[in-house]
Amino acid sequence: MTKQDQRVLILLQNGAINKDYRVQQEIFTLLDAGYKVSLICPASPDGVEWNHDGVKTYFYQSAPESSGPISYLYEYQYSFILTLWLSLKVLRETGFDIIHACNPPDFFFILAMLYKPLGKKFVFDQHDLTPELYLSRFSKPSLLLYHLLLFMEHWSYKVAEAVITTNESYKRIAIVRGKKKPEQVFVVRNGPYYDRTITATVNPALKNGREYMVCCIGEISPQDGVEYLILAANQLTKVKGRQDITFNIVGSGASLTDLKRMVNEFGIEDYVNFPGWISDPRELYQYLVTADVCVSPEPKNPLNDHSTFIKVLDYLAAGKPIVAFSLKETRVSAGEAALYALPNDEVDFAEKIGMLLDDPDLRSRLGNIGRKRINKTFDWEYIKPVFIDAYRKVTGVEAESRLEKEVA
Repeated sequence: MTKQDQRVLILLQNGAINKDYRVQQEIFTLLDAGYKVSLICPASPDGVEWNHDGVKTYFYQSAPESSGPISYLYEYQYSFILTLWLSLKVLRETGFDIIHACNPPDFFFILAMLYKPLGKKFVFDQHDLTPELYLSRFSKPSLLLYHLLLFMEHWSYKVAEAVITTNESYKRIAIVRGKKKPEQVFVVRNGPYYDRTITATVNPALKNGREYMVCCIGEISPQDGVEYLILAANQLTKVKGRQDITFNIVGSGASLTDLKRMVNEFGIEDYVNFPGWISDPRELYQYLVTADVCVSPEPKNPLNDHSTFIKVLDYLAAGKPIVAFSLKETRVSAGEAALYALPNDEVDFAEKIGMLLDDPDLRSRLGNIGRKRINKTFDWEYIKPVFIDAYRKVTGVEAESRLEKEVA
């Protein structure tokens, strides 16, 4: 069977495809390499449909938003049943040879095992460490649920012919905890849509009449630490008395309502804006190119020290200086393009933001370092051959593709 005959079924549960730029890039790369692609995922809650020529997409209605461990179990059960039913529809209509499951959650190994007797292969695309995500998200995690998540992760590793991870920390866990052979694990780093930062234009109106703008983009969930940015904003505006900064927090998630309440309690709603989730990448990048400083407020916890945040790479591509907490993989991503605050210290975080705002030369120098870093290390053009190597491991097909001709 040639590569052009290979059919891939991508499973995505943790959000709509129009919000997941990494999976979009993977889909485009597979299409360029000659694979046929089907996708099962939740429909976007805002009603915006994602369609792309060559991709057969099967949407299902998301379960109600979860707020605790038990409701998450219901959501996962609901999603699994609908995904299984739709996979049977895909099998009948277009067929598939490879199941590509994006986590979280980690239960798609069950579906892969059901199809193994039919000769289907399994690729485990590990975006997050789900056990650590659980520990980081809930203040009183259940030991039983934690071990259940470890069990599901173990079998996801075990069933997969290839594991795709976002960084070396995740790869090490796949090898040590997951007992995978090193040659079965492929580090496919996140890469930004670099061309969109080039075409985006500065919009001074986003600063709300103030001299400076600080921007944060992405999910707003308990593990994401956006509350540290709110605390830093309060430190700068109320404690330090600065009236020259607008904070734009672009995104959505389970913590959004609590954070808006927090802003109102501090009385800093005139300085902090929540534009919501912006699905148009070019509109999103307008915030980045307008910002003077971009921030990544993820605190040190069991998940974040091992994780790569795509927002950091977007900031680098936009040529913006970054303030982040000193986390292992954040340092790998940003290098010398960021100032690093003491982990989970909002006062030091605020000090680093103020330091950058008051030093235009430092902002320019760090921004230039970031843009060069993207060009040399994290541009998707350099990353996608590794992604195709993972598929070569699964299929054993070495046929030349449009992608390989392009890279050559």
